Amino acid sequence: MQIYTRTGDHGTTRIIGGKSVHKDSQQVEAYGTVDELNSIIGMIVALEETPSDMKEELMRIQQYLFDCGNDLATPEKHDKYPYRTNSDLVTWLESRIDEYATIPPTVESFILPGGTQLAAQLHFARTVTRRAERRIVSLQQEQTINQHVLKFINRLSDYFFALARVANSQAGVEDVLYERSGRVFHTELTKKDIPK
Repeated sequence: MQIYTRTGDHGTTRIIGGKSVHKDSQQVEAYGTVDELNSIIGMIVALEETPSDMKEELMRIQQYLFDCGNDLATPEKHDKYPYRTNSDLVTWLESRIDEYATIPPTVESFILPGGTQLAAQLHFARTVTRRAERRIVSLQQEQTINQHVLKFINRLSDYFFALARVANSQAGVEDVLYERSGRVFHTELTKKDIPK
């Protein structure tokens, strides 16, 4: 297998379907950032302190992220190249978030990335997920995308937040709270919070 092809020597690459695009296009930025996120997850899986059940789940998410990248590299929905990411993945991710949210103690302020090495890396993954989301939002202003990808990536940042809190909780380490934070995580809306 030849690793280099020389096809990108002039700053272009081919997306699914054979179309040539510039490597700094919104499309390549979007699926490239998802690929970067996938690499960060690989680093988290490789950490010795990452529990085996967490590793298995993260490796499953890596597969889903590759599906997301595939969909973002597809110009538009195409009979020959159908989208792979669907609402079932979003529902599954929401169920994992809901379960993880019940494990650590309740907080009402912002949390800074930190605590254990594992939690810090998960927070790093969270911030890169947010960047991937911004790239996807930029892309959808130019062309049609699979909306399930955007929803999945949006939930994924919440997933990493919840998982980072679990990692600290299970290690007996307190989350690092932002000292000047107001009350931001409300369990129920007050009257003044309800939109008019």
